[in-house]
Amino acid sequence: MTDTTAPAARSAAPAFTLNLRLGRWRGVFLLALASLTGVVAAVAVYIIGWIMRQLHALLFAIPLDGHLSAQAMLSTPWLALVPVLGGGVVGISIILARRFRSRPPVDPIEANAIHGGRMSFRESVIVTLQTIASTSFGASVGLEAAYTQMGSALASHAGSRLTLRRHEVRMLVGCGAAGAIAAAFDAPFTGAFYAFELIIGVYSVGLLAPVVAASVLASFVARALGAVQSPIELGGIGTLSGADVAPFLLLGVVAGGVSIAIMLAVAQVERAFSFASLPSHWRPLVGGVLMGGFALASPQVLSTGHGALELQFTTNVGIATVALLFALKFLASTVSLGSGFRGGLFFASLLLGALLGKLYAGVLLMTGIAPHVDVMLAAVVGMASLASGVIGGPLTMTFLVLETTGDLAISAAVLVAAAVSAFLVREIFGYSFSTWRFHLRGETIRSAHDVGRLRNLTVANMMRANVKTVDERMTIEQFRAAFPLGSSKRVVALDKAGRYAGIALVADAFQPEIAAQPAQTSIEMLLKYKERFLLPGLSAADAAALFEKAESEELAVLDSLGSRRVIGLLTEAHLLRRYAEELDKGLKEITD
Repeated sequence: MTDTTAPAARSAAPAFTLNLRLGRWRGVFLLALASLTGVVAAVAVYIIGWIMRQLHALLFAIPLDGHLSAQAMLSTPWLALVPVLGGGVVGISIILARRFRSRPPVDPIEANAIHGGRMSFRESVIVTLQTIASTSFGASVGLEAAYTQMGSALASHAGSRLTLRRHEVRMLVGCGAAGAIAAAFDAPFTGAFYAFELIIGVYSVGLLAPVVAASVLASFVARALGAVQSPIELGGIGTLSGADVAPFLLLGVVAGGVSIAIMLAVAQVERAFSFASLPSHWRPLVGGVLMGGFALASPQVLSTGHGALELQFTTNVGIATVALLFALKFLASTVSLGSGFRGGLFFASLLLGALLGKLYAGVLLMTGIAPHVDVMLAAVVGMASLASGVIGGPLTMTFLVLETTGDLAISAAVLVAAAVSAFLVREIFGYSFSTWRFHLRGETIRSAHDVGRLRNLTVANMMRANVKTVDERMTIEQFRAAFPLGSSKRVVALDKAGRYAGIALVADAFQPEIAAQPAQTSIEMLLKYKERFLLPGLSAADAAALFEKAESEELAVLDSLGSRRVIGLLTEAHLLRRYAEELDKGLKEITD
């Protein structure tokens, strides 16, 4: 079977490997390795966060323990030039990165979906450095992209060096991402479900222990290192009744629509830059200029937004101020990502969701529709629901809210709104932000489910090469003599230039109406599927769709559309059997 592992991932393969034959102790070893992965991911999160804080203090003249987005205003208007400088730094990094890679970097979701968890460590270092630069210079993106990229890449690198099995490497990649998220938010359940929903793509009992171990240890280590956490204090909110939860159903719907708008807006910004024919390395500079303008209006749109989110839960501001900040953060995030700054939307979606929830509650209170709605609760529910729509992990975001607030009483409202938002985005739009980015560059990945095996399952790998062929000018009498009933079901016909002309069914030549034709009549009248054929590079799914459209049990395989030379045959039954076998192999790996 053809190896589709990314070229850069293969080039980054280690010089030596350790082939593990641990027998009954293999599971124990993998659990220990997963735990170590969580610890390493936590250390990586701490180092990345420390670098960003040092650069914020240096570039924006803020205290080391302060948040850039918590500033009421820039200490001097000249600081609005820092994002412009950051755009130049990222642009230079794009030029330099082209020397090391010629394709988009592989992130944990793509690695687990297509490449069996294999990631290029060098690519991941480049992504991490670009993300640190983007966030440190004020671009409205999150560090979670760097956290998960580095945590997963380190895990993948370890799995490759130890020559682990495909599903074991995928599991370790999930553990690396789980540890990174758990360390970043001091939320082990959030990290675990982030891995299950987004990175591994499936939950199973066999995966529970390693993923949870990585998350819990990462959280403990990050806490011991003093990584900055941002707990959300809600105060006293009693147990919610059904009537209290009802208004948040509509908030989930609104959040789903805003989630789709954010993703489409990023794509539109990218299209605008493409339409302007601006080279990719110049785009961050333009984005930095725009970010400088947003920063002059409100520094709360800068960087990850931790400080701005904390302010939303500790201060009371007017609805007009909330609306302005929401609009500015929406524009800043879409411009930052669309112009080429590197980072994620994880934390930006949390801040936007909190602002959306406060706006929603403000409207309900002003109109008298729900006079008793709690504004802070609405902010928390909006935070979870908008992030669920953008990121695509309703349980992940629900656990994040519950762990950071420490309030189980709000679980019903949070879970309902997050589920509604994620459902609507999936049904109406079909993508989360990560998979939407894949779609824009021509990929068909919808989740982290392992489709790499099925992508390897092409027509070329399944066809049989021994093909019976005849000249389409052969007479029906000659055809019946050469292929009596029972000798073959179908024969491929070629034209005088040796190109595919169609398929003749042997049984058709013996039908009474055909037998009554003149003896010198050619078999051309028997030919079917003249424009229905397969190409060797087609995937199993695409081939199955062609079989359904052609309504045939067997189709010819041609080398190309130009030469139309027949190189094989493939039956629908064999295709479906091989497809099922590969699905069973993937399921067996997951459940073992």
